[in-house]
Amino acid sequence: MQFDIFGWIFPLAGIALVVLVLYNAIYIFREYERGVVFTLGRFTRVGGPGLVILIPFVQQVVRTDLRMFVEDVPSQDVISRDNVSVKVNAVIYFRIVDPQRAIINVADFAVAISQLAQTTLRSVLGKHELDEMLAERDKLNVDIQEILDRQTEAWGLKVANVEIKHVDIDESMVRAIAKQAEAERLRRARVINAEGEQQAAVKLVEAGRMLATQPNSMQLRFFNALSDIATDKTSTVVFPLPVDLLPQGLRKPDEKPE
Repeated sequence: MQFDIFGWIFPLAGIALVVLVLYNAIYIFREYERGVVFTLGRFTRVGGPGLVILIPFVQQVVRTDLRMFVEDVPSQDVISRDNVSVKVNAVIYFRIVDPQRAIINVADFAVAISQLAQTTLRSVLGKHELDEMLAERDKLNVDIQEILDRQTEAWGLKVANVEIKHVDIDESMVRAIAKQAEAERLRRARVINAEGEQQAAVKLVEAGRMLATQPNSMQLRFFNALSDIATDKTSTVVFPLPVDLLPQGLRKPDEKPE
């Protein structure tokens, strides 16, 4: 009976060994995955996608994901160039373009790029005034993205986009900005009104010169004004009348026809 037990143990042990060897030798990588292969601790190659066969217990593999990563940058306290304190947060889109450098050159690329993005965000925004942060976000996004992309190239990463999400301002500063915007709108209204008066004055001068060339045109303009007044609901209309049109008995003694 003991002989039969050993007879079952050896085949089972052999099957288990084969399964263990296959488990450590065969890897399947999806289309968006790559495997960084190390042989006795030294980099050998980048495998995948598809089937990758390794030497068990001699070679190891580290999986990497080539899809786009989204990293949320926590809110940062930033002091602008005009000494305004604001809180700014952003989001970063990046992916791995070189699995070898992403695994070998940096211990944790996600943590590394997050910390780098926080310091870069404070550094870049601190060089601009508050109005630029609010009005030129696209330009600031491009500046931050270019800086991060240059610094993460050695890590095998590609920063595709950076978006500033929120710029939180203190309530007192919000009121100050509202007053500034109201003053700016009033200034523009006054400038537009003055420009309109200037243009109207120029047109009046041109019209006066044209009317002066034809004496009868003033009489026609007078009749036109009377026609405009007649359309309104007025009870009294005052208009000049030449003296020579009055009868002789209605004239004053000192009045002479012109």
